[in-house]
Amino acid sequence: MRALIIVFVLAAFLPLNAQESGSKTGLSLYTYFDRLLNDTLRDPARPKLINYPTIAYSPETLWELGVSSLYIYSAKNDLSNRLSELKAFTFYTLENQYGLWLDHAVYTDENLWFFYGKVRYQSFPLFYYGVGPDSPKEYTALIDGNYTLVKERFLRAVLPSLYVGLELDYQRLGNVSYQNTSTNFQAPELGANGSTNLGLGLGILYDNIHNAMNPRKGVYSEWAFLNYAEAFGSDFSFTSYITDNRLYQPLDKNRVLAAQVYGQFTAGEAPFNMLALMGGESLMRGYYLGRYRDQNLVAAQLEYRILPFSFSKKWGASVFLATGQVYGTQTTFEWNAMLPTAGAGIRYLIFPEKDIYTRIDIAFTREGSGVYFFIGEAF
Repeated sequence: MRALIIVFVLAAFLPLNAQESGSKTGLSLYTYFDRLLNDTLRDPARPKLINYPTIAYSPETLWELGVSSLYIYSAKNDLSNRLSELKAFTFYTLENQYGLWLDHAVYTDENLWFFYGKVRYQSFPLFYYGVGPDSPKEYTALIDGNYTLVKERFLRAVLPSLYVGLELDYQRLGNVSYQNTSTNFQAPELGANGSTNLGLGLGILYDNIHNAMNPRKGVYSEWAFLNYAEAFGSDFSFTSYITDNRLYQPLDKNRVLAAQVYGQFTAGEAPFNMLALMGGESLMRGYYLGRYRDQNLVAAQLEYRILPFSFSKKWGASVFLATGQVYGTQTTFEWNAMLPTAGAGIRYLIFPEKDIYTRIDIAFTREGSGVYFFIGEAF
């Protein structure tokens, strides 16, 4: 069974409705969105804030109502500083599920410090297919529970564009229940009833990209390890190694070729929710996040972007393809086991002075497809 997700950007229709209604409320809405989408004459160094509602539908949640916010700025309003971003998203579903997401990528003045992380709290179900590359095509259980995540990187520049620092990862899964279990369901071997895990480690990052929401040129290379131990209060002891490498090559003024190679490797006994997960809106689009999970994940993707078209000032597009696989102690890495995915998307320049686009992507896999709406590029 494949989850179907549909996202509508209601904000895109509000200016039109406002013009037709002619009411005071309508005019204020029209003015708000007109200033957001047509601000090229204003000070480009000014911070930008956008708030917009979302509607989504999926089989496990039914209808979901949410509100998203994005705040972008440069430290001290100095455009020589890299672009910082703060994101917030909150939602509620007709199945009485809810959540709050907070993401940030913050650079201080002169790009000396970089704080990069996210916070999640949600009561939200997830499809569980099992562990390993040979997990069944249909999910074997719907796992419900309360999920808390706090992940943070504290990095300082030691050379231009080279950052070194500490990393922290706290994850807790509690109040676990299993619903809609299939006849071949097997409970996870580790962490089936939930767990709390805290990891501490070190990270090295080389990043010479000025605009992380729309990279046009540069290199991003992160290498990190996190150790989860009982001494830190973790229920399980294991170590996670992560490498994330991205290259952005401009082909001309409005065309970019982007590439990414990612690896996550786990040593020790990690609970099922802390294993490497394949899928999601960024890497291996088209697969449900967690459709495949195991101790190790390797994946790569390539994307060709036109931002914007030569005949338009605001519309653009992209095409992408990716491949990856998970494996662990019971399986080995095999080149012929790599899973493919590919797709395309459209782009709209929502913040012209900051070169930020909103995107709608559709991706296709051997098992189905996925549709994604976000502000900023996938990677």
